[in-house]
Amino acid sequence: MKMSQRLNKLPPYLFIEINRKIAERRAKGEKIISFAIGDPDIPTPAHIVERLCQAAKDPANHGYPETNGLPELRRAIATWYGSRFQVHLDPDKEVLPLIGSKEGIGHIAFCCIDPGDVALVPDPGYPVYSMGTILAGGEPHFMPLTEERGFLPDLEAIPQKVLKRAKLLWLNYPNNPTGAVASWDFFAEVVAFAKKHNLAVCHDAPYTEVAFDGYQPISFMQVPGARELGIEFHSLSKTYNMTGWRIGMAVGNAQMIEALFRVKSNLDSGIPQAIQRAAIEALSGDQGCITEHNSIYQQRRDELIAVLRQIGLRVTPPKAGFYIWAKLADSYSSEKFTLKLLEETGVAVTPGIGYGKNGDGYVRFSLTVPDDQFKEGVKRLLTWRGGLG
Repeated sequence: MKMSQRLNKLPPYLFIEINRKIAERRAKGEKIISFAIGDPDIPTPAHIVERLCQAAKDPANHGYPETNGLPELRRAIATWYGSRFQVHLDPDKEVLPLIGSKEGIGHIAFCCIDPGDVALVPDPGYPVYSMGTILAGGEPHFMPLTEERGFLPDLEAIPQKVLKRAKLLWLNYPNNPTGAVASWDFFAEVVAFAKKHNLAVCHDAPYTEVAFDGYQPISFMQVPGARELGIEFHSLSKTYNMTGWRIGMAVGNAQMIEALFRVKSNLDSGIPQAIQRAAIEALSGDQGCITEHNSIYQQRRDELIAVLRQIGLRVTPPKAGFYIWAKLADSYSSEKFTLKLLEETGVAVTPGIGYGKNGDGYVRFSLTVPDDQFKEGVKRLLTWRGGLG
């Protein structure tokens, strides 16, 4: 049996490999503390779960859903964007519910990229940006995100020969894995750059509601001109601890939303309606849970940063997102450090190289660790403080 050649271009997905290594050690009876995966440990708020239970009993929610979601959900998404960002969207033309934002991120490449086209992709960055490009027959051109530039890409450094073939620009702020944030001025620069070079912009923004120290991230859609050339992906996964529910959204440019709908309508049958009803409750109901969750993450952030500094890592406290992006000593690659830490302490983290070559020399710690495991992980790190010698 012969598989397609495009499969040979795809490496194993980062988190599958991490989970495999953790599972192998746990199978040997080892207790592994994982700071590797960004999966909220705090339960979905009770009022959202209750709405799901109610909706699941309603036979009206047992049939095939529509690919573009319930009109009530699209309106709830538009209302939430209006309240949170003062961005006023047409729920019928500028909003599309997704089976998790990852699904839309993967599919959008098929809307914009033909074989031989280029997508401009951040490095380090979420692997799906480049993998979707490759599956669509395109080529990712990696834009280095460096600490010196606050992990913002240098758009003017992109070669002209690349720009002539480029059709899509990917951004992600608050950023995974670095925790960096973007300003209004930077987004305005992006709009001007995209207009000049006829680029579509995709902004991945699932972490805007996970923020600390009074900081409030902005939406790319707030910047004048953004909706003329781009869309924004968002998700209920991080905002309401609903990663397993698989529900997100794309909003913005009507032409891009329509294109994404056309791809989706040929490949999936939409989000189960009971989950859509619960999502409406999440977006429209009490938002106090967000503040409560962020307080927990901020406390963990501060405690973990203090420990990491004690063992010799360099860390800048992130303003948003629930990750710590830690700089290693020059003698360590991210893979070497990750393996050494796992073998000697049973603590798992994510190697920065998994997000691109510019991620090497860093590791990512997630704050989504249950309190008892978090405390145990911190204890192990402290007792290992001489491990970097």
